[in-house]
Amino acid sequence: MSDHGTVARQHRATVPAPGCLVALFAPIVAVLIAALVLMVMHHRQQRANERNESDALNRTAALARSYARDVMAVSQFPPGQEAVRGIAERHDGRLTSYARPEDRLATTVRFFAEYKDTTMFGTSYSRAYRCYSIVFREDAAGDPQEKTTRLEKCDAG
Repeated sequence: MSDHGTVARQHRATVPAPGCLVALFAPIVAVLIAALVLMVMHHRQQRANERNESDALNRTAALARSYARDVMAVSQFPPGQEAVRGIAERHDGRLTSYARPEDRLATTVRFFAEYKDTTMFGTSYSRAYRCYSIVFREDAAGDPQEKTTRLEKCDAG
């Protein structure tokens, strides 16, 4: 009893039962595990997409080399603009410039390669592209030579 004749309240600290703690923390742990799994899946998909795009860009370089070989193999060198355009299209390219100054042929071709782009919502196909400047000229023996240079700026349109 207190000094005033009333019953004093006692304040006790109570510890929740172990079952209550599990009931409180189980949903939190489940959400954290789900978030971690989603983050790992997203990271793996992103790495795979980057690898697919890189492979596609490497294919554009192979297309450019193949295009240059085919242009040099034309019987009447240097070939005309329509012949060069046809060769570029056979190699998934688009001729963007054609010039025949002096004793050489200068072309710029934009090459495309498709790759898979995967997200959590499905798969789509994207296009990777690069532009190459390819200059052809005849050497002293009259044989065609080529020099291929990748251009940094390339219009996707």
